[in-house]
Amino acid sequence: MAVARRIDQLLSGGSLIRRMFNQGQQLKERYGADNVFDLSIGNPDLSPPPEFYRAAEKILGESIPGKHAYMNNAGLVEVREKIAQRVRREQDVDISAGGIIMTVGAGSALSLAFHCLVNPGDRVLVPAPAFVAYRNYLSVHGGVLEIVPGLPDFSIDLNALEEMIDETTAAVIINSPNNPSGTIYPEKSLADLGQLLERLSRLHGRRIYLISDEPYREIIYRKEPVPPVFQAYPHSIICYSYSKSLSIPGERIGWAAVHPLAEDRDKIVAGMTGATLNMGYTNAPALMQRIVGEIDGCAVDVERYRRRRDLLADGLREIGYEFELPQGAFYMFPKVPRGYGGDDDMAFCERLVEEKILTVPGSGFAMPGYFRISYCVDERIIQGSLPGFRRAFETT
Repeated sequence: MAVARRIDQLLSGGSLIRRMFNQGQQLKERYGADNVFDLSIGNPDLSPPPEFYRAAEKILGESIPGKHAYMNNAGLVEVREKIAQRVRREQDVDISAGGIIMTVGAGSALSLAFHCLVNPGDRVLVPAPAFVAYRNYLSVHGGVLEIVPGLPDFSIDLNALEEMIDETTAAVIINSPNNPSGTIYPEKSLADLGQLLERLSRLHGRRIYLISDEPYREIIYRKEPVPPVFQAYPHSIICYSYSKSLSIPGERIGWAAVHPLAEDRDKIVAGMTGATLNMGYTNAPALMQRIVGEIDGCAVDVERYRRRRDLLADGLREIGYEFELPQGAFYMFPKVPRGYGGDDDMAFCERLVEEKILTVPGSGFAMPGYFRISYCVDERIIQGSLPGFRRAFETT
């Protein structure tokens, strides 16, 4: 057989998110898009903010030497300096452009981090519920993703994490605001996590890194910002994407920031910079780098997501669904209604398909018994889905 074994494994496993998305496409072709309520994928429907278009027009109209040329693998230094200024404000650390690597989205940033930290057979841990596509990024480097059971309120179970960490543990991933739960890990939880990783690194004679995946950092529904992970633990890497904050997922632009006091910081930065070639690209797209450098800190109108969250929450609550109100991101993660096939999330999501509603089973996030609803869609779709959610609930 010519095809690599890992590709066969990838094709046979697949992503439940993409599977439901593809099923939605088929339903739309059969019944018409207006009759299908696709709440399966985090593909934001909001347009980018006006600043994005103004910056794009400005840069396209300017005569800039080497505007579309290759550059240092880490990216344009002037853009990295602007991002370093932002990280200094948000994380309260003295980081320079030398600690920033421009990437092709957060997925690329994560892959570069794994490239530098993970040896074949090493384990990377992530608390549930989790975005299990991390497993695909890790498999390229021979690493193994392991899920740490979460607590009922979706917070980190530090005791469970401690039991699973050993000398083969290279890193722990956190995702806050969390996909799929919308949970924001509190400052004390991060501080306790940092202390735990410091203690266990000494115990096992290996530095355990903390990787913070933060594509939803600006999509929050409270005044307080997301707590700074760099304050909790110095041996950390932040992976960021503009896909959600600027509503440009198809443009694939993001960055990684390495804590200036991290162990082997210089080697990690150099390794992540050089590994862009291993990832199949030389540098992140030049045009998009220049645009985000102009408008870093801008974001879409989060209040529109808040209105959608509240519309969905009010409707589901009235029907009888149980859920934690999301603090951030644009997903809701309700429990499967009681008594439904022993909390069978797969079967319940198939029941919703009968109502032409597309959601994602919690099993796709290592948490059976729940299901994810994406509300980054027009309010008409949310409103139109509620009768079907009621019928599915009442037939359980």
